[in-house]
Amino acid sequence: MTDGIRYVDEFRDPQLAQSLLEEIHQLTPQLMQGRDRPLQIMEVCGGHTHSIFRYGLNALLPKDIEFVHGPGCPVCVLPMGRIDDCLNIARRENVIIASFGDAMRVPGSSQSLLQARAEGADIRMVYSPEEALNLARQNPDREVVFFAIGFETTMPSTCFTVMAAARDKVENFSIFCNHITIVSTIKAILDSPDMRLDGLLGPGHVSMVIGTEVFEFVADHYQLPFVVAGFEPLDILQAVYMVIKQRAENRAQVENQYSRVVISSGNAMAIQALGEVFQLREVFEWRGLGAIDYSAVSLTDKYRQFDAEKRFAIANVHISDPSSCQCGEVLKGVIKPRDCKVFGQSCTPEQPLGALMVSSEGACAAYYRYAHKPMDSSP
Repeated sequence: MTDGIRYVDEFRDPQLAQSLLEEIHQLTPQLMQGRDRPLQIMEVCGGHTHSIFRYGLNALLPKDIEFVHGPGCPVCVLPMGRIDDCLNIARRENVIIASFGDAMRVPGSSQSLLQARAEGADIRMVYSPEEALNLARQNPDREVVFFAIGFETTMPSTCFTVMAAARDKVENFSIFCNHITIVSTIKAILDSPDMRLDGLLGPGHVSMVIGTEVFEFVADHYQLPFVVAGFEPLDILQAVYMVIKQRAENRAQVENQYSRVVISSGNAMAIQALGEVFQLREVFEWRGLGAIDYSAVSLTDKYRQFDAEKRFAIANVHISDPSSCQCGEVLKGVIKPRDCKVFGQSCTPEQPLGALMVSSEGACAAYYRYAHKPMDSSP
């Protein structure tokens, strides 16, 4: 057996979890002295949200610690206008849209990509941008457009795919770029007047690419603890302990709980690829959050021939969310999903009004799956 192999059971050990919980329960009362509200910790990443509810961590922690669910779900923040723009491309002749599965169910103003496929549009689910590029190679008489989404986690794979398309001169391939950046998003959240956070759990997968140094502004400017966390139960419990320990010691630092995967400087090869293929957009619209400056990327001039927005003259339409849907308030942590007036009623995973109910990382989907109890219809 090879030394150094780590088994998942190691990160789900009940005894270690109990030890961490005891430490957290001992620290919390001293932090509550003179406070009239819970300690609020935002988990930036939707993957953390699902782990918290899947393993019941919120119920194990002291009642004075409250999780605030952040915006770290790229599918959830796709605005309706971008879905409609993609649908306009899909309805053209000789076009194949290649998309990740979650994105196909996000509602536009009138329908989703999945519904458009049912009406005859050639929209195919893929598991990677490389698979979309292979579709273009296999269908040289068709235009293949990859619906590119995700934070910095998925940007490198899109970068290397675009590089491969350029190298191999695959002229019928392009990307509809909806990649977004985490740093500007966190800044926008922390600048919101509704925010009264006591610390943040940083995104593990994003940090694997861009490192932890880029988050120093959270500690330096906002004076908040920021702990990059993994996704197993012990990862999250340890990260929570690290946040409240900083609070108890009057510190505000960026710490790395996920050190088995994340290094402070990030992945040098991936960062270099990002700089070559992508450039920051001056502004980008987010579902529920509005326009955020420098919060998304587009292709650089070197690769602009693979930009679907240039190739198909995208209109970039703006469409407001349904007035009944409170995705924005949930994304900013102002309300919990169950506080939305349509949650579990007219908005369900089968018939979602908002993207937070669609994605596997959406806060509403997590609440519905793990914490939602249908109303008792018995007499």
